[in-house]
Amino acid sequence: MKKNSNNLLNNVLFIPHGGGPLPLLGDKGHQELVDFLKHITPTLGRPSAILVISAHWEEDKAAITSGETPELIYDYAGFPNKAYKIKYPALGNPQLAEKIFNLLQNNGVEAKLDNNRGFDHGLFIPLKIMFP
Repeated sequence: MKKNSNNLLNNVLFIPHGGGPLPLLGDKGHQELVDFLKHITPTLGRPSAILVISAHWEEDKAAITSGETPELIYDYAGFPNKAYKIKYPALGNPQLAEKIFNLLQNNGVEAKLDNNRGFDHGLFIPLKIMFP
């Protein structure tokens, strides 16, 4: 962890999400992952925001979820019915999305705001474990 110019702590983590919804369905093969996510969380403190970069999408430019209440995207198949009833009502942050968009644009990275994009399982599976 290191402090940025605003005296805020920044943490950069690569967070695994396992096989689809299996970590949330009690799959024994994912217990080590679940334990890791639960044990790392207290060391991070309470974040004011979390930025997730997902590799689950291909776009012509960086797409930033910018809605206030993004829906979950169940981007997996062949699991029990309860896998498609998982809820994680985390709020989006349109103001932060706009700031990220502007930072990318101002540094030569093409980007777009997407008010309709939801949260894929690469986001909601680990964060539901870390910050239920």
